[in-house]
Amino acid sequence: MDIVINESLKAYIDPLTPEEHEALEASLLAEGCRDALILWGDVLVDGHNRYGICKQHGLPFQTVQNKRFKTLDDVHLWMIDQHLGRRSVSDFQRGVLALRKREILAERRARAEAERAAQAEAEAAAAPAEAAGEPGDAPPWSDDATFQAPPLDSRQALAKAARLSNSQVGMIETIHKQAAPEVVAAVKSGAISINAAAAVATLPEDEQRAAALAGGAELKQAAKRVRESKRKPREAKPVEIEEEAAPARFVANADESEELQALRRRVAELSEENESLKLEIAGLRAALGRD
Repeated sequence: MDIVINESLKAYIDPLTPEEHEALEASLLAEGCRDALILWGDVLVDGHNRYGICKQHGLPFQTVQNKRFKTLDDVHLWMIDQHLGRRSVSDFQRGVLALRKREILAERRARAEAERAAQAEAEAAAAPAEAAGEPGDAPPWSDDATFQAPPLDSRQALAKAARLSNSQVGMIETIHKQAAPEVVAAVKSGAISINAAAAVATLPEDEQRAAALAGGAELKQAAKRVRESKRKPREAKPVEIEEEAAPARFVANADESEELQALRRRVAELSEENESLKLEIAGLRAALGRD
């Protein structure tokens, strides 16, 4: 059987780096192709890199048909789940895959609901008396285990699917929606972190591109400038003091940090308590002397 390469499926998952491809080639040459290639009919779904290397070196390989695939969405969801479970996939890639899965499931659910509503409307128009009060038939996709996967409609669900934290998912969403392609490429390559890329993604696209073209160092500096611009200066809280307070009493300084002001206030309070205790002890000693 001739195996067909669908370029959109081949490009659906990020390609291997040159180093990863070299390592896979060495493994196949040393141990052979132990894992079967997954097919949908004659279309290759999983194993594009192995297939290419085996063809290049004349290595034998096996194929397996996945009979559960009915649509291209089924294929995409299966590919996503396979890669989400692989340890070699980066945090950013897992986040992007989880977002893709959410989009596919949401679109599939919307289509199914629309089809069900149209079917119910047609049945009601054809036999209104019989349709009244009758429960509708189960939708044709109700037995589809893939469709019944959690819809990933919350950040917590996305984080669980991608094995990331909620904050990481939020940053990846920002990058996915707002980042220029050059910034996405930089975070994929590891030139900048997810955190830095999310900060840069809030800039206008031309500024993002300029920073990316200048290199990883400039991207990091751009991220730093974004974070600093979002930090609100802390206003010192005034401290009410009595006019005849002890000299050690603290007076708020607007140039000091809130934490430092709090420490100074506490030191002043402890000093006053110490003075009061000294006076109390002196009074007790005097009373004992009189007795």
